[in-house]
Amino acid sequence: MSLPAFQLYNSMTRAVESLVPLDPAGKRVSLYVCGPTIYNYSHIGNFRSIVAVDLLQRALKRFGYQVDHVMNFTDVDDKTIRGSREANLPLKEFTSTYREAFIKDAKELNIELPP
Repeated sequence: MSLPAFQLYNSMTRAVESLVPLDPAGKRVSLYVCGPTIYNYSHIGNFRSIVAVDLLQRALKRFGYQVDHVMNFTDVDDKTIRGSREANLPLKEFTSTYREAFIKDAKELNIELPP
């Protein structure tokens, strides 16, 4: 069964183009989003790319695609290391507070985070 055409703007070619999945069956799409650097609480600006990918993911699913969605958390960075030292906490303990807060806020915004 063929899926309906899904078109996106390609900023490199500056044209609207049909989505062509790498999956030979043409039904599975992979999405990667660079998640937050977890050294502080997230603000709405941090959620901009997350919301954009969430909308794209929902549209792809609505068009019948299977979506593999992944997102990272940057927890080793100059800001996280500096923050953990200033708080006198192990890095993992320092960043876990902000990671948990991000996930909670994403749920409040009804964002479908990757599993």
